[in-house]
Amino acid sequence: MPNTPFNVLDSFRLDNKIALVTGSASGLGAAIAIALSQAGAIIACHGNRRAATETAETIGEKAAAFSADLSSTTGAEDLFTQVKDKFGRIDILINNAGTIYRAAAEEVTLEDWQHVLQVNLTSVFQLSQLAARDMIPRSSGKIVNIASLLSFQGGIRVPAYAASKGGVAQLTKALANEWAPNGIQVNAIAPGYFATTNTEALQTDETRNRQILDRIPAARWGQPEDLAGAALYLSSPASNYVTGTVLTVDGGWMGR
Repeated sequence: MPNTPFNVLDSFRLDNKIALVTGSASGLGAAIAIALSQAGAIIACHGNRRAATETAETIGEKAAAFSADLSSTTGAEDLFTQVKDKFGRIDILINNAGTIYRAAAEEVTLEDWQHVLQVNLTSVFQLSQLAARDMIPRSSGKIVNIASLLSFQGGIRVPAYAASKGGVAQLTKALANEWAPNGIQVNAIAPGYFATTNTEALQTDETRNRQILDRIPAARWGQPEDLAGAALYLSSPASNYVTGTVLTVDGGWMGR
């Protein structure tokens, strides 16, 4: 019999894969969770201050909502245990949950600094480590971290956020180097300026909003759905030979 022709679209399918998407109550995380579910994945939707039940209900029976505080040093293990108990394994981890604190660098307290670093960087390492321990015996897994343009640039009045996102980019490369021989791909997405609750202050500031739009070749803020295709690609077999990369989705910001 002739060989069945390769269909590249099949390599984007995630049928029956278990995907944990942190911070998926709204915004970028919710858009990613919904996109992965449309490709066939079963989704563990995570929320903290805002429950992820609405996202899970939007997806339907192939999703469940979980709650855990990733600002706590025990939050990552708590979340991982909940998902593992429910679904038995994790095939795809999307480290999307994040927080930001805006203040002049000289006014940032150590408590605020440590809070941002715990949520944005330390919990990413904790969850990635837990996921890898689960994935290594199966020689298969996908970890996608959400970095930022501030993985490359310093930003203004967000020193802890910039430090954490710079760390996410470097952590992505370090973990990719170690776990590639185990069939695990670790990559990151660096979103540009997206219209989410985290950027409301910038969107409503006339001067900053104009400065941002003037710099973006696409001349608009990104919408959460603009990130869905990149997230699906890096979560799917289509990216099996891609690891340790930070993919910018920024309307052309970094190219300008």
